[in-house]
Amino acid sequence: MYLEIISPETTLFQGEITSISLPGSRGSFQILENHAPIVSTLQEGLVTIKGQIDVPEAARQYFKSASKNELILSIRSGTVEMKDNKIILLSD
Repeated sequence: MYLEIISPETTLFQGEITSISLPGSRGSFQILENHAPIVSTLQEGLVTIKGQIDVPEAARQYFKSASKNELILSIRSGTVEMKDNKIILLSD
């Protein structure tokens, strides 16, 4: 599935992932391939991204590596949309 993370300053990431865990306003949830379409607001917390991820050099400062195939991004708020195996995460 394809993920695009956009912040007010720049696009932080674009690429294929295997899963993403998000801090939803009504509780944390995970999105896997072929997930039903969803739009949700996000609260402050950690976004965990799994897969063979190659973050651009300019955006690496925003991510922490949890393991070989897992990155963590701290957000203050945001929204996420998933449709047709494409996720767009707008983060603040």
